[in-house]
Amino acid sequence: MRKLLNTLHVMTQGAYLHRDGETIAIKVGQELKLRVPIHTLEGLVCWGQVACSPPVLGLCCERSVGISFLTEQGKFLARVTGPVSGNVLLRRQQYRMADGANTALPTVRIIVAAKIANSRVILLRAAREIADEARQNALREAANQLSWAGLEAARAPSIDEARGHEGSAGQAYFSVFDQMITGDREAFHFAGRSRRPPLDRVNALLSFVYALLRHDIESALETVGLDPAVGFLHTDRPGRPSLALDLMEELRSALADRLVLTLINRRQVQGTGFTEQEGGGILMDDATRKQVVAAWQQRKQDEIEHPFLKEQIPLGLVPYTQALLLARFIRGGLDAYPAFFWR
Repeated sequence: MRKLLNTLHVMTQGAYLHRDGETIAIKVGQELKLRVPIHTLEGLVCWGQVACSPPVLGLCCERSVGISFLTEQGKFLARVTGPVSGNVLLRRQQYRMADGANTALPTVRIIVAAKIANSRVILLRAAREIADEARQNALREAANQLSWAGLEAARAPSIDEARGHEGSAGQAYFSVFDQMITGDREAFHFAGRSRRPPLDRVNALLSFVYALLRHDIESALETVGLDPAVGFLHTDRPGRPSLALDLMEELRSALADRLVLTLINRRQVQGTGFTEQEGGGILMDDATRKQVVAAWQQRKQDEIEHPFLKEQIPLGLVPYTQALLLARFIRGGLDAYPAFFWR
């Protein structure tokens, strides 16, 4: 099994990354802040006004360290990678499977069913942890709705119908998301999902952590030789990593949503760490972003038993493991793609 390495997130505005032998050196102005050996990294994420020298880009590409550039708010801008890895025959088979409705449908069904099942686990866990009976009942009622949606998605006769069940399950899930918040409910209230821009602190956290998850999944797909742009559930669109978004669906609630709820409910983030921008968008300050990234990196170290492999692995290796299993399925080594069902 692959070793879990670090993802370096550079968030200090005005930082400049240059190569120093086999290390990446980070300067702010004339002050050297950090040196990181390249062999310890699996990814590099530059947030906002962060610049990389051409030698750093070359070093990362040589060592298969993907570089992602995001805005300060976490909106994806670009990704730099080295030569395409993997067997060209794998990608050709991926394209053939994605183009055929009959060949793509089984994978779409299992991805959607896994997403709904994992969201249901989040609701039921929250219901057990909350003392308020009315909120417990609301969460359990939504969990029941997700049960039916998951069963229907698993036997959907078409990809469009599977997407429809995913949409209805998502509405039911986010309709009670606010009920799972037990921290500072005045500062962290959730009225519904909003993205560009996020209109409240909870949405700002969700969007930010989803950006972290997306980076890890894209890196994993490229590592095993799959094309992140060609998916099964999400349609092709220029500039959109459809396959990465596919795998995000089954991992969102277990890896991202649960972390956001933990940060809020344990009061690890404060309402004062967010500011409202012109137009109503909510932005995290630097200290809060760094705190969330640190919590994300720590969370990735937690050990779980993978439901298909029956092996103990760090949570941070789940994206790579799922990418590897998907590649094995596409090659014909597995009868079906074993999506990640969280327990």
